[in-house]
Amino acid sequence: MGKKKKEQSSSEPYGEPVKYDPTFNGPIKNRSCTDILCCALFMVFIVGYMVVGILAWLYGDPREVIYPRNSTGMYCGAGGNEGKPYVFYFDILKCVTPTGILTSALNRLQCPTTQVCVSKCPDNFWLPVLSVVSVLPPDMIFQQEYCNPSINLKTTTLKPNEILAKELCPAYTIPSSPLFGRCVPKLGDVVYPANFTIDGTTMGNATAEEVKGAAGDLLSSFNAKEVGMRIFEDFTKSWYWIIIGLVIAMIVSLLFLLLLRFFAGILVWVLIIALIAVIAYVIILVVMEVIILLLLIFLRKRILIAIALIKEASKAIGHIMSSLVYPLFTFLLLVICVAYWGMIALYLATSGEPLYRVVNLGPSSASCDDISGNETCNPMAFNASMYNCEGVKCAFYKYNDEGLLQRNLFNLQIYNIIGFLWCMNFVIALGQCTLAGAFASYYWAFKKPGDIPHFPVSSAFIRSLRYHTGSLAFGALILTIVQLIRIILEYLDHKLKNYHNPVTKFLMCCLKCCFWCLEKFIKFLNRNAYIMIAVYGKNFCVSAKNAFKLLMRNVVRVVVLDKITDLLLFFGKLLVVGGVGVLAFFFFTGRIKIPDPTFQAPVLNYYWLPILTLVVGSYMIAHGFFSVYNMCVDTLFLCFLEDLERNDGSLAKPYYMSASLMKILNKKNKSVKSKEKK
Repeated sequence: MGKKKKEQSSSEPYGEPVKYDPTFNGPIKNRSCTDILCCALFMVFIVGYMVVGILAWLYGDPREVIYPRNSTGMYCGAGGNEGKPYVFYFDILKCVTPTGILTSALNRLQCPTTQVCVSKCPDNFWLPVLSVVSVLPPDMIFQQEYCNPSINLKTTTLKPNEILAKELCPAYTIPSSPLFGRCVPKLGDVVYPANFTIDGTTMGNATAEEVKGAAGDLLSSFNAKEVGMRIFEDFTKSWYWIIIGLVIAMIVSLLFLLLLRFFAGILVWVLIIALIAVIAYVIILVVMEVIILLLLIFLRKRILIAIALIKEASKAIGHIMSSLVYPLFTFLLLVICVAYWGMIALYLATSGEPLYRVVNLGPSSASCDDISGNETCNPMAFNASMYNCEGVKCAFYKYNDEGLLQRNLFNLQIYNIIGFLWCMNFVIALGQCTLAGAFASYYWAFKKPGDIPHFPVSSAFIRSLRYHTGSLAFGALILTIVQLIRIILEYLDHKLKNYHNPVTKFLMCCLKCCFWCLEKFIKFLNRNAYIMIAVYGKNFCVSAKNAFKLLMRNVVRVVVLDKITDLLLFFGKLLVVGGVGVLAFFFFTGRIKIPDPTFQAPVLNYYWLPILTLVVGSYMIAHGFFSVYNMCVDTLFLCFLEDLERNDGSLAKPYYMSASLMKILNKKNKSVKSKEKK
């Protein structure tokens, strides 16, 4: 008995015998917690990530992004300005001068002119007649809604000229529409009157056409609201057709995977012959043609093995249909990671109190020389009459960065980025390990499907979290470090692009290329390490080493299977995305005529919008289905290689591979009857 154990142990590639269970034949059950130190580190990091989120939530104010501010720093559409969601600029020309554009970019679209919150944007041309301004009362000239709330036009003692000089009311209004909460002049079908001359503006005496041109520069001749409304209208008309198209893409993807079980061999040879025919069409590639034909002759047996494994993967998915649903759970976790990262980034970016300084926005004069721009002020209590200077304002200039949290905002944002990458990579690793565990349980079931455990996907998910969180976090951390280095390189390349010489540019390209290749290699290594973790329950380093050695011992089989699988899945994606895209094009452009008017294509502003949505959605659906299939093929392949090295077909160590694979390899399991005959 001891001799048998010793012989079995010495035949194991990794020095540990596999304990087989008569009801569940496979090595999956034997495991314990792995990479505990990294698991503890990951848990501490997640707790710290939650603390960062709480601090950002306590000190951040996303209203800085959601709501615009008026000149006093109050939010439009919130608090005391509820019902007044739009900002109206007294002199829009100051927002589009070179100085204005700079100020706008730095100060969150705070143009250097008086701004008030309004319930609606002006819808008409208005210009005070200078000859009667000094005669009529202010409430007959100006509109209270567009004036500074600090002045009451009916009770004020100021004359209209004084009101204009103090910029308490606008000197003109032009038909405007809200864009991102800000009133900007309309550019569409509005006719600007030729005799509309504005006095005393930033541009001197400006005509309405000049205002129109300035607003055109500001908007880059693009009416975002109009286009946005048209896009929204198209979606409301075509959303159910888009859903139907996505369902068709899902059905085609599923049918393609299931049909591979029966037609994988035919399809593989057809694609190979088609590839040869395409290459043969180009005379220059005749040498490559000869090389490929020779490779096909020498690799025909390995191609047959690849086809058999692809068929086996279709069978496995057929028996474990829940594996096709699991990517939705992974997608949900990834969405949560992205949303959490985005919210923390937003809250951290708006965590400081706004600070204001006294600045001169009017013409320069001797009386304004004392205004240095360093004096702080409170816009709610600012009194411009204290300064003998026309155009003095209390203007926002930055957010407070003197607090402990604000001084460490950059470090917290770096922490946020690292947390985002680590969590994303961990979620992907968890999905790969879960699917690998489910498909490995199919392979190591001696009698299929009778010996496949109940709920293989959920069992593999719980097993991965319970025993291997540390190993998954370890692999995800290695990938995160490489990705972070790539981000730093991209940042440095962007910052130093004006200082590059040919040598530094070459070195930077080499570094970026090397780390891109390193990231691809680590993803490949991690993927196979997770499969070994799911099968044998070893820690990450041992699993990665064993997977790499196993693949290198069978490198030709790896290349053949990988390329054939890529060719099949590329054809599948082309079939799904191309088929749905072409069908959508003919339908939404009206080339497909349906007698029933109920099912006619809707009339759209941009027919390419639902087509593009369907193409992108179909690709994501096909990618989700085929990623499961690809994981299944990789898992079965590693299990197949392990099966070949660990077992010999005897009663003590039978093969677990399918009959088709044993037939290709000229192998078979010894039965009890054959032993009795001997």
